[in-house]
Amino acid sequence: MRAAATAIRFLTRLPVPGGAETSETFAQEIRRALWLFPLVGAGIGAATALALWLADLALPFALAVLVALAIEARLTGALHEDALADLCDGLGGGRTPEDVLRILKDSRIGAFGALGLGSGVALRAGGLMAMPDPAQAMIVLVVSGALGRLLMLAVMAAVPPVPGREGLGASVASSADWKGLGIAALLAAPVLLLGAFADARAMVVACILGVVFLFWYRGLLRRRIGGSTGDAIGAAAYVGIVLATLAFAMER
Repeated sequence: MRAAATAIRFLTRLPVPGGAETSETFAQEIRRALWLFPLVGAGIGAATALALWLADLALPFALAVLVALAIEARLTGALHEDALADLCDGLGGGRTPEDVLRILKDSRIGAFGALGLGSGVALRAGGLMAMPDPAQAMIVLVVSGALGRLLMLAVMAAVPPVPGREGLGASVASSADWKGLGIAALLAAPVLLLGAFADARAMVVACILGVVFLFWYRGLLRRRIGGSTGDAIGAAAYVGIVLATLAFAMER
């Protein structure tokens, strides 16, 4: 229960009691909490799907999608959106690894960050709007929430943290491994089966896109900054959500 509370508190702004309260207990609980990230992601997707259903009762579907995504950003504190913007700023504006890492520490958003974040949100919103009906969009929100966090864990396992870099992202990434990723996938199996039931071909496409992205992203991070950071990991989750959404949109 403590691991579950830690995972929820890490990925959302919900003040769930029972999670790790100190850096020492966080280090102890985060390894088990990582296994639950895809399930928490599915739960975030379910909450967003509920918001979409309620908004669709009063608004045109396109507006309902935007309202639901705004509510999700409030629920998560725009955790992954912020990481995506920071990473785009760093990779777009930095010429050397030192430049990139310096820009990643800057909380201000630049042109590359604004374009990257805007493009990501637009692609996700457009993919949801392209669904044949609200019910399919609701399923995709749940499934993509799980797949995005699975890709996040895969990046943690495949790309070691930047040497010598400290922080929350590095401490979380150092706890991930391939065994944990396998356990997380097994725990999220019911959600993945839901996606396969809704559209098996789209699920296959989403998984292929995720694997291709992982190999490309691994090379990019190693070449540009020598490893992963918290922003790089968080951005991967949002990219995974977008790729899964587009996979289902293409197969409609």
